[in-house]
Amino acid sequence: AVAAMAARRAAGLLLLLLVLPPASAGLSGYFGTKSRYEEVNPHLVSDPLSLGPGASGSLPASCTPLQLRAVLRHGTRYPTAGQIRRLGDLHARLLRRAAGSAACPAAAALADWPMWYEESLDGRLAPQGRRDMEQLARRMAARFPALFAARRRLELASSSKHRCLQSGAAFRRGLGPTLDFGGDEVEVQVNDSLMRFFDHCAKFVALVEENDAAMCQVSAFKEGPEMKKVLEKVAGALCLPVEELNADLVQVAFLTCSYELAIKNVTSPWCSLFSEEDAKVLEYLNDLKQYWKRGYGYDINSRSSCVLFQDIFQHLDKAVEESKSSKPISSPLIVQVGHAETLQPLLALMGYFKDDEPLLASNYARQAQRKFRSGRIVPYAANLVFVLYHCDHVNASQEEYQVQLLLNEKLLSFHHSNETTSTYTDLKDYYKDILENCHFKEECELPKVNVTAVDEL
Repeated sequence: AVAAMAARRAAGLLLLLLVLPPASAGLSGYFGTKSRYEEVNPHLVSDPLSLGPGASGSLPASCTPLQLRAVLRHGTRYPTAGQIRRLGDLHARLLRRAAGSAACPAAAALADWPMWYEESLDGRLAPQGRRDMEQLARRMAARFPALFAARRRLELASSSKHRCLQSGAAFRRGLGPTLDFGGDEVEVQVNDSLMRFFDHCAKFVALVEENDAAMCQVSAFKEGPEMKKVLEKVAGALCLPVEELNADLVQVAFLTCSYELAIKNVTSPWCSLFSEEDAKVLEYLNDLKQYWKRGYGYDINSRSSCVLFQDIFQHLDKAVEESKSSKPISSPLIVQVGHAETLQPLLALMGYFKDDEPLLASNYARQAQRKFRSGRIVPYAANLVFVLYHCDHVNASQEEYQVQLLLNEKLLSFHHSNETTSTYTDLKDYYKDILENCHFKEECELPKVNVTAVDEL
């Protein structure tokens, strides 16, 4: 009887796997911040070093890159200890449910799935994450060979988190031994004031990070009709009473599907619980959280990033001054590794991916074509790159210094011109208010008067 039950479970697991086509049954486009970098650059699946279509760039031949400033998100990581605990809890329930019962093949098959995640993995960089960074470095060097030439100085900084430090080291490794960067081995410098500015912003921490009321739209969507439908469907598939599940546990199951794809490149049996429509609902839940905690939901989310934004322009300014004085550029390459939470507020500060109406618990259907999709903006290994050029044979002196902006290795159009190249003067003029009037200390001070958090936000 035991052998027969084991055979039935194995058959159930095989059936689940057989009905799933590759790429996690069409779910992989909806994993939000847990998305593989290949989702935004599909050509990398067949060739991890390909620069993709249109890589030749659109600048005239008379322009030479002077400085590259890259802000990267770390590579593919393991789940956090909290996520692993919740997955362990759900898996244990399925083990109890499956014991002595052959009536629920999905639950039995998932109970037989080997729970290999351990809490000690807690958000650490996965081997795939190291490959993400090494390959990104090689593509960046191939795209900008003059900047990555031997004996050019590389400044490498990181958040203090282990996954970021390891990502920085992997990026350096990807550049290979031929690039000696002046003969010194490049050390990764910890800089949390820039890479984790959000931790240093008291107003953000108190009024958003640690304020449950700030996430009221997320909470409302968890209890809303779209999530309720997904919850009931998953509970039915697992033969569990619907009251034994909640939105967080369902999200853990969905994210396990995403982790297995990103870390091991396998379609997990956990993916079988979800259709593409379910995935869209769960993506929206993730995006709501990103929107209200890191994006346009509250001004402080993006305003807290102005310390990083201003630092970027201070280095660009210095490179322009050095070039005008015919001095060598002291910092031609600045690469910094942070988090999705580093990049998302910075892009919001710059006005990118802003929808006409805010993301709310009540407008899921109307937001089907939204710009704010975190998986397209900040997947693993996401990167925002500023490139400053010096151009000869220009018509006016202000055209001598020009800038391009790349997000995930694709040129971004500038808001003020809708072009992918801007004069440095025009770019600074467009962001003049942020550069001159966004003061981190004042922005991040908690209000002295006794107002409620909601009033302040």
